[in-house]
Formats: sequence, structure tokens, C-alpha cells
Amino acid sequence: MKRFLALILALSMILVLCACGAGGGKANDGPFKPNGPVTLIVAYKAGNGTDITARILAKYAEKYVGQTIIIDNQDGGSGSKGWSKLASAKPDGMTIGFINLPNFNSSIVKGLGTYTIDSFAPICNHVTETSLIVVRADDDRFPDLNALVEYGKAHDGELIASTNGAQASNHIGAQAFANSAGFTYKAVPKGNTNEELTSLLGKEADFCVAKAPDISSMTDSVKVLAVFGSARLAEMPDVPTLAELGYYQDWLGSSRCIAAPAGVSAEVISFYESAFKQAMEDPDYLTEAASFVTDYMDAAATAELVKQQQTFTESLATGFWYD
Repeated sequence: MKRFLALILALSMILVLCACGAGGGKANDGPFKPNGPVTLIVAYKAGNGTDITARILAKYAEKYVGQTIIIDNQDGGSGSKGWSKLASAKPDGMTIGFINLPNFNSSIVKGLGTYTIDSFAPICNHVTETSLIVVRADDDRFPDLNALVEYGKAHDGELIASTNGAQASNHIGAQAFANSAGFTYKAVPKGNTNEELTSLLGKEADFCVAKAPDISSMTDSVKVLAVFGSARLAEMPDVPTLAELGYYQDWLGSSRCIAAPAGVSAEVISFYESAFKQAMEDPDYLTEAASFVTDYMDAAATAELVKQQQTFTESLATGFWYD
């Protein structure tokens, strides 16, 4: 009898060992944790608004990720170079990156890359930014938005707006404003928002659309004429909205989301979702990030936002652009 029980026990141990070895032994692997430096792809050059906010977040997220986070700037193709690299990265949780809405969606509509929204697994949203109408501070022609509109109507097609890329977020804003105000203008696309603002300050353009963090170091050089949305921004209480002035009625802006390549495990998403949430609630992070709007959304809400912005961007294909 003892010999029989010993045989049963031995067979049981063999079966357990075989089960653990089959299929990679997921239960034996434990929860996901990165086993080395994590690459965070930013699809714009160093010093761009996304890069600045990404570096602030990464600085504090390292504490919760447990590894160094390396920013990998992949500037080019209106963001498509970076998003192509992110989409093709190994889905092992060691490479993640920012996708900027609606620039990301616009790049899909224009076929700038081979990726789609299904090429990515959203993790969370980081920043939401409202678009602003901006002119040079020393441009006496435009003391307010109505003056810009009147000039645009009197000189239809002559105003020049620099943008952060053809049909990118700031170009969409400029077009929505001009359409609602009833004048046409000439859009001059640049590689990114920094170059767009440099063009404005260099007097190559008359106005442009940007976001608050983009002009945080230029408060003496630029003047904000209006913001997109139905409510004034808390940080700019004296700046009217386009809606209250009778122009474009809806909110426009951009969101900076963090995503992984499609195919990552649910454990990877859950790990980073939690780590970035903790980082965005860190008091020291909030102090350093006071100049921009941290807007955490979990993976599910971010996925819905990506889909919504894709639908919105695709809707612009008919009756929106005149050039």
C-alpha cells in the first residue's frame, strides 16, 4: 500500500511539472514588471510640447515603473515616423509611446503610415489641451479676435497661418476658425508646433493656432485672442471663447495618450495604467506639471477617445477643407 501511494505521489509531481512547462507557464511567471530600461517613443523632436510634458511625466513615473524610462524622439512625417516605430515594436511591454490626437488620426486618414488605430493598445491619457488663436504681441493690427476676422474678410485669402503640419491639429483649428468666421487664408505647414511659432514670431505668418504649454515661454511675445470651447480657461479668464464671440461653437484641442504596440498582454496594460496614474497623482509631479492640464483617463476611456477622434477626423474629409 505504501509503495502504491508513493507511486501515485510521484506521478502527481510529474504531471504538475509538465503542466508548468507547457505553454510558457504564465501562472509561474507572475505579474508583469519591466526587466530593464523602458523606451518611451515621442513622435516629435526634443523641446517640442509633447517632449517637454513627456519628460516631466517620465521623471516621476520611474518611481512607480521601477526602471529608467528613456525618451526616444522620432521626429518626422508629421508624427508618422514615431508611430510607425511604435506600431512595429515588440509587444513585450518594454516599448511604449505617445500618440497625439488628432494628429495621429489625421496621419491615418492621409495614409502617412501603414498603421491603424488597431495597431496600438491604449494605456492612458496624459494631457488634454485646448486650442488657442495666437498672434504676435506687437502686431497692432489685431487687438482682438474681431479685428482679425474683419481683416481676414477685407483681405480674403491674404492672411497667412503657420501650422504644425498639413491637416494636423493646429491646421484643423485654423480651418475651423476661418470657416466659421467666413474668410479664407493661406496655410503654411511646418514640421511641428515649435517651428510653427518660430514662423509666427519671424513675421512669416499673421496668426496661428497653438496650445497653452506651447506658448508658456513666449508670454511676452505672443497674444492669445480666443480659445476654442464653450467655457473660458481658468488660467486665461480674460480671454474670450470663439463660441461667445459667435464663431466656432465646439471644443477643439488635442490629447496626448500613452499606448503600447497591439498584442501586449492585459498585464502589461494594467501595470502601466496603474504606474502612470500614481505618477500623475504624485504631489511633486503636480507641482512641476502645473503649467499644463494633466487629464488622466484609464485604458478603456482612452481607447474610446481614440475612436471618437478617428471618427471626427474622418468627418473632415467632406466640406471642411477649401484648399
